[in-house]
Amino acid sequence: MLLAIDVGNSNTVLGLYPANSPAAVAEGSTARYGSDLVGHWRISTPESRTSDEFGMILRSLFELGGGKMSDVTAIVISSVVPPLDSTLRHVCEHFFKVRPVFIEPGVKTGLPVLTDNPAEVGADRIVNCVAGFERFKTACIIVDMGTATTFDVVSPRGEYLGGAIAPGLGISADALFTRAARLPRVDVKKPAKVIGTNTTDHMQIGLYYGYIGLVDGILERMIERMILDHGPETKVATIATGGLAKLIAGGSRYIEIVDDNLTLTGLRLVYERHMERQEKQHRRRPA
Repeated sequence: MLLAIDVGNSNTVLGLYPANSPAAVAEGSTARYGSDLVGHWRISTPESRTSDEFGMILRSLFELGGGKMSDVTAIVISSVVPPLDSTLRHVCEHFFKVRPVFIEPGVKTGLPVLTDNPAEVGADRIVNCVAGFERFKTACIIVDMGTATTFDVVSPRGEYLGGAIAPGLGISADALFTRAARLPRVDVKKPAKVIGTNTTDHMQIGLYYGYIGLVDGILERMIERMILDHGPETKVATIATGGLAKLIAGGSRYIEIVDDNLTLTGLRLVYERHMERQEKQHRRRPA
C-alpha cells in the first residue's frame, strides 16, 4: 500500500492508498483523480517527538484501523517543517522498512513552476495544484486554509503561476486575544447574526465575515487577472482545502468546491508520475 504523509506547521495528515491504485493509468486521463483512499488520519505535527515516539503513534493508528505497518510498500511525503525530515526518514526506514520519496526538486510533478525561485514554493502547494488541475483540466485557484492561508494559481495549460500567503484564521483569532487585554478567547464559527449585541458576538462576526472578505477579495482580483491575461472565455475553478475550508467556503461567493483530501490526492498523483519516470529511465538503460 502507498502511505501519503502531508506534514504541515500545525497538523500532519496521513492517507493510505492500495498499491495497485486504479489511478495509475496514462497521464492526462481524468480517471487519475478518482479517489481510492482507504484510510486517513490527522494528528498534531510532532515537532518535539523522537522518531520512536512518532513511530509508536503511527503503529497505534494502524492497529486501530485494523491494518498493519507491514502492509505499506511505498511512502510519499510533503513537508513544510524541514527539521522534521530526518525524523520522518528514520520512522519510514525503521518502522515501515521503506525508503520514502520526499516532494523536492528533482521529483517529477508534471507541473511547470513559473515563479522567480521555484525551489521556495512549498511542496504542499505544488501537490495541491497538481490535484486541482488534474481534477478540472482548466485554470484553477487553490485556497489552503491551515496555519497560514495560501492562494495558488494554475494556468489553463497547467503551469504554476504564483499566489499569495495570508495569516490563517486561527492566527488572526489568537492575535486578537493575546494583544487586547480585555477581549476573551472565542470559538471561531459562523455567528448567528451580523450585528452583535455582546463582545463574543462582536469578535465572532469580525473574525468570520472579515476572513471571508479577505478570501473573496483576493480571489476576485486573481480571477480578474486570469481573465485579463488569458481571455474572457477563461474558466477559473476555485477549490478550498484545509482545516477551516468548510467554515469559510459556506459564506464565500467564489469558492466552488471543498476537497478535504486534495493534498493527499496530489501526493498520490505525484508519486505515480515520479515512479513512471523512474521506470522509463530504467527501461532506457543498456542491459
